[in-house]
Amino acid sequence: MRSEWIAKRKNDTTPTQMYYAKKGIITEEMRHVAESEYLDAEKIREEIAAGRLVIPANINHTNLIPLGIGETLRCKINANIGNSALQSGVESELEKLAVALKYGADTVMDLSTGGDTNGIRKSLIANCNVAIGTVPMYEICLESDSIEAITVEKILEVIERQAKQGVDYMTIHCGFLKSFIPKATERVCGIVSRGGSIMSRWMDAHDKENPMYEHFDEIVDICRKYDVTLSLGDSLRPGSLADASDEVQFAELAILGELAKRAWARDVQVMIEGPGHIPVDQIEMNIAKERELCHGAPFYVLGPLVTDIAPGYDHITSAIGATMAAYFGASMLCYVTPKEHLGLPDKEDVRNGVIAYKIAAHAADIARKRPKARDRDDAMARARFAFDWEKQFELALDPERAREYRNASRPEGAKEEEFCTMCGPDFCAMGITHALKDGQKCKGAAALSTHSQGGNSDFVSPPLTGGEKEEGENG
Repeated sequence: MRSEWIAKRKNDTTPTQMYYAKKGIITEEMRHVAESEYLDAEKIREEIAAGRLVIPANINHTNLIPLGIGETLRCKINANIGNSALQSGVESELEKLAVALKYGADTVMDLSTGGDTNGIRKSLIANCNVAIGTVPMYEICLESDSIEAITVEKILEVIERQAKQGVDYMTIHCGFLKSFIPKATERVCGIVSRGGSIMSRWMDAHDKENPMYEHFDEIVDICRKYDVTLSLGDSLRPGSLADASDEVQFAELAILGELAKRAWARDVQVMIEGPGHIPVDQIEMNIAKERELCHGAPFYVLGPLVTDIAPGYDHITSAIGATMAAYFGASMLCYVTPKEHLGLPDKEDVRNGVIAYKIAAHAADIARKRPKARDRDDAMARARFAFDWEKQFELALDPERAREYRNASRPEGAKEEEFCTMCGPDFCAMGITHALKDGQKCKGAAALSTHSQGGNSDFVSPPLTGGEKEEGENG
């Protein structure tokens, strides 16, 4: 489908969504996003032209199903995969990709740092129908003799190679200036971004400014040729609550805001990356600060983690912060898995991370009244009250896990009862309510025994009250 759209524009010298948006042209990608978000296509075009919304859609990623990322849309989630020099290869990464897509990742980032990174990336792009991102600095390092030996030529070469392959968005560590190093190294956890730490070592060794900052316009020109969205990286994101919202974090954010305007002047789309580890009471302020300093560019945040003491459970600590960040205006959430701070995630960690973040983003979408966001929840409520277990599994974010828990809790040899083992037949609140609804005087099992068994009864749940809307009418 998308290959046909691109073919129509093959002779255009500036094939970026922002270029078309500024010209007043609604592309097929914009129209597709509008339909999926239940919004007007003209609204999508206006938001892209203003820099408040992006559609990461490299012209060489022809099997892509486009999606939009912006504050006016449903909040999206990203799943990081990728190998290390110590673990994983192409087959393992493809398995992780399949899991991420199965459970609903909106985008995927390949963060491979060892082995055949080029081959892994090609395979992922060929098998991925959602936007895929990378951090070019990792491959730049792998192809240089040392960090100190990195050259501007190598930086531009790798960025262009990945762009040609079809990478939809790239994290570029361009806002970390040499003057920020002293303050950054005084932090409790210092510089926790891999790309940022690499850049700091290069600047310190050469006593020169960040080459990605100094050659930013050349990077933008590469992205312009392929419609690569720039994800301006937060090299100085806080890696602990103690480092949150400090001077250098916001100093870098201000630079990213300046660079965003330079990219927009060349019709290149931009996202801004954000923290990190942030206490609950600072999340709203961080979102507002980005909106102010970066002129409303979509904010793409890692978590944030709201406590530092839960290794093994950081998909939970971060999902708490992610829900708040999304509610206050973050456009995309980068998931954190249970293995964060401990090791390279496997496919089960990917599953847990994606589900945790689907919950976070969905909860924020409901609270922000996104069109139709609550329809699935209302359908689930009806299925629960009707004891329709199959419908409940169908509506669940993770149907297999829901079915597994349900089956494990049923007594051996038991039929598909209306009640569950949480309450049992004598104390099933919904069963008692059904009996009351039917006008029967009831008590415990006696009431349940008079109600038709099975999940597909003819009972119709009462209309929703309290100003709630019927299924299909939310937003």
